[in-house]
Amino acid sequence: MTSPQQSVSAKPTAEPARISSALLRYRVMAWVTGLWLLLLVVELILKYAFGVDSLDFVPVVHGWVYVVYLAMAIDLAIKVRWPVGKTVLTLIAGTIPFLSFYFEHIRTREVRAVLAA
Repeated sequence: MTSPQQSVSAKPTAEPARISSALLRYRVMAWVTGLWLLLLVVELILKYAFGVDSLDFVPVVHGWVYVVYLAMAIDLAIKVRWPVGKTVLTLIAGTIPFLSFYFEHIRTREVRAVLAA
């Protein structure tokens, strides 16, 4: 079984400082996206279970926040040279409640291991 740092076969394309800043941007957006996604779930429950339409802005904001999350995740993926499959899974994590938090933790650990090597 390979460890997370062994799963990336290629060397990162950017210097450690740029990777660290890309990682920070990704981490912030993973949390912001996850929180807006949870708010979207609450909004959908309120709308369809209780008929409350006061939070109609939430889907739009989450959509735009998710677009920024995509950009930050792709930026990090390019800098650390993630394989396509890992990148796609990380991108999809922003669409499933709580998964963005989990993936942020896992990807942060992996990138920090690469930086430490």
